[in-house]
This record gives sequence, structure tokens and C-alpha cells, in this order.
Amino acid sequence: MNSAARIEAFLEMMSAERGAAENTLSSYRRDLEDASEAIGGGLAGAAAADIRAYLDDIAARGFAPTSQARKLSAIRQFFKFLYAEGLRGDDPTGTLDSPKKGRPLPKTMTEAETGRLVDRAAEEAGGAAPDGDRLAALRLHALVEVLYATGLRVSELVGLPVTVALRDDRFFMVRGKGDKERMVPLSAKARAAMRAWLAARAEVPAYADSPFLFPASSDSGHLSRQVFARDLKGLAARAGIAATKISPHVLRHAFASHLLQNGADLRAVQQLLGHADISTTQIYTHVLEERLVRLVNDHHPLAD
Repeated sequence: MNSAARIEAFLEMMSAERGAAENTLSSYRRDLEDASEAIGGGLAGAAAADIRAYLDDIAARGFAPTSQARKLSAIRQFFKFLYAEGLRGDDPTGTLDSPKKGRPLPKTMTEAETGRLVDRAAEEAGGAAPDGDRLAALRLHALVEVLYATGLRVSELVGLPVTVALRDDRFFMVRGKGDKERMVPLSAKARAAMRAWLAARAEVPAYADSPFLFPASSDSGHLSRQVFARDLKGLAARAGIAATKISPHVLRHAFASHLLQNGADLRAVQQLLGHADISTTQIYTHVLEERLVRLVNDHHPLAD
């Protein structure tokens, strides 16, 4: 079976029938030719054991799990094509497991760093804004306090309705992914920051009648995620924190991590973050593990 000719036929199909881009076709070609060479030029006739040996080889060569998974995906599609065209009577990739990619730990901030950030936002809102723009400082202070108090997604935060601030409740309902509602808490500091922003916002005619808590002259009618992210990085730099270390999503992770570090239950954090599946929240299990180690070291009678 001529593997080179089969690879060319597969690439032609991907281009003609599926409209694959040149970059995609080049990537498929490299991956399939690499596999064919490693198997001895006979990829089209390879058995499951041959492909498994190839995957073991690229893992031993130090390819990242994501690269291994990409190569296996190309090989799988190649054999599906051969099977569909009647060029093979079986698919040897059917029993192969995809390499475990692993999940990177989320970036977060220490409680001390987060405290510095929030304190700096409060100072600037109180009149220490570097450019004298107190309105922007009050808005940024409210955004930071609410985000750290609630762990909202940035899209949920910037799109909050003004009624959240008008009620002054300790909890409010937010509509998240999948149009699902969940209850989130508001700290006293977050409520105070929102009230201060609301008072300043009422003096701006363009904002006064907006249904959004953080209005803006944008297509959406509210502050954009990009503007908030930019302002947050500037605040971090002024607080002595590397701007590269922070984003709205990092503050969301800090909310979750600090709750867990201080004794919160993983399922409670899942509900607060609005994760539909507990497996999404399990990226924070390293925080729980650290807490358990600390608990044993601090309280077990035989600990050193």
C-alpha cells in the first residue's frame, strides 16, 4: 500500500471537500509524513501496535501532550478517510487513547497582593487618582471590589444592571452562562463602593438613565471587558504589582483560591463561580491539598 499516495489523496480530500486552509494542510502533511517515516514508510498499512509505538516514541522525544494529541488527531482522520474510501477494512486508531493533556494551574494572586490592589483602588477613589479623574477612579474601585467579592466572570461584571446597586442587598442574582441564574454575595465594602460610584454616575447626563451599572458609549451600552482589563493593569502597576500578573480572570481565580484557603467547601465555590460541572472547579484542588497539608502539620500531634 503506497502510503505517500494515500496521504496525498487524504490532503486533496481535506482541501476540496472540507475547505481546509493551507496552514492546516501543511500541519497534517508534517504530522502524517513524520508518522509514516517513523513507522518505516508504511503508515497506510500500520497496525494499532505500530501507531502506539510511534506515540510512545514521540512522548519519549519530549513532545508536549498537546502536540502528541494533535499528531494522533491527524492520524485518526487519515485512517477514517481510508476506511470510508474502502482503502482499509479497519481503523487501527479506534482503540488508542488520547494523550492526557493535563490542566495548567490557574494564575492567581496572594491575599496580600489582592489587599494592596483593593487598597490602592480605594485610595484613588478617595481623591488620590494620579490623573485627577475621580469619576474613573470611583468606577474602577467599584469594579475591583465587586469582582473580588463575587468572583463574577468579567462579562457578567461589566454587564451588571444598575438595580444591583440600588437595592443595597447582601446578595443578588446574576444571569451567567447558559442563561442560568445564581446567587452571589456582596461584601459591605463592595456595596459602599457601588453606592459611591452610583452617586457620581448620577451626575453624568449620558449615564444617568442607563440600565447598566457601568454604562459607556459602546455598542453594548456598558463598559467593555478590554477597557476594564486595561484599567486594572494600570492600577496593578501603581500598586507595585506586575501588570503581566493580573487580569479580571486572575481576580476571579483569587476569589476562589482565597475562599478555599480559608475553609470554603469546593461545591460552594462551584456554585459561586457558576460552574455547571464540579470538574471545572477541580482546577483548585491544589489549594485544598495545600490546606490539608497545613492542617496536618499544624494540628497533628506527631507533626514535626
